[in-house]
Amino acid sequence: MTFDTFLLSFIPMFVAFDALGIIPMYLGLTDKINTEEKKKLTLQASLAALIICLAFLFIGNAIFNFLGITVNDFRIAGGLILLIISINDLLFYSSRVRDIKPSDVGIVPLGVPLIAGPGVLTTIMISNNSYGFYYTITSLIVNILITFMALYYADTTTRVLGQAGSKAFAKVASLFLAAIAIMMIRVGLMEIILKK
Repeated sequence: MTFDTFLLSFIPMFVAFDALGIIPMYLGLTDKINTEEKKKLTLQASLAALIICLAFLFIGNAIFNFLGITVNDFRIAGGLILLIISINDLLFYSSRVRDIKPSDVGIVPLGVPLIAGPGVLTTIMISNNSYGFYYTITSLIVNILITFMALYYADTTTRVLGQAGSKAFAKVASLFLAAIAIMMIRVGLMEIILKK
């Protein structure tokens, strides 16, 4: 395992998870829950996200083969989805928590889709096909741990960064996600063109 390849797998996933960016949403969803319940909720949501991501990692390719979808098809479609998500986050940040009630948090919507959303699942599939299973699962586990720690210490992180700092980080992460999305679309199109 080379560190450079690990970073190539880890960084897009880190940007897609957006651990610091989801802190304001997490705090908004859990503001009426006591500290002990928040800790349990964070563990529950992180485990749910990990299970969904692992399931997608293990059976994603089988689904692709069954449906006749190629890696490049998914790369282009995934790139478009990531681009839409990143543009939505850049322009309409608060829409990610619209219509979510504090009493409804837990596995859904905190674990899925706020932690393990379509951007994360897309990035996992692309990473698995580009860098292999071991780099992808290592990056996934590290990112889940980072996200868990960010949410577990969300109150402290917010005091350090402030609400504005967390939102600014989310905007920068969304910008990087848009750039990664464009790269995925470009690579997918080039691969299809070169194979013809």
